[in-house]
Amino acid sequence: MSGSSIERIAELDTYSRELAHLAPDAIKAFGTLSREAQKSGALDHKVKELIALAIGVTSRCDGCIAYHARNSLRAGATRQEIAETLAVAVQMGGGPAMVHAADALKAYDEFVAAAAAKAQATEA
Repeated sequence: MSGSSIERIAELDTYSRELAHLAPDAIKAFGTLSREAQKSGALDHKVKELIALAIGVTSRCDGCIAYHARNSLRAGATRQEIAETLAVAVQMGGGPAMVHAADALKAYDEFVAAAAAKAQATEA
């Protein structure tokens, strides 16, 4: 994945809004599915985000990696939890998953740095 994950999400969000305008019923249904699938149950939300991140890696989906790296951080995942999740993704996905796992760790680090910068700016 080249470029910033933060920029990738911004770009995807722009076109996702346009797609929601063009195909509202389908996109609304996908949003409902996503919210329901991510609700805590036997698995908590953080675990579900980590699973989604691993699937994004093995599916080689750059946008999925960006969203779920960000959402894993928001759900409280640590860098070590990300690394262990990515190790399982590499185990299941082989060499291509290794490349995308490195991208996923980079994405997570970008979101940590952005959150820290935002917090620091708020304190100043």
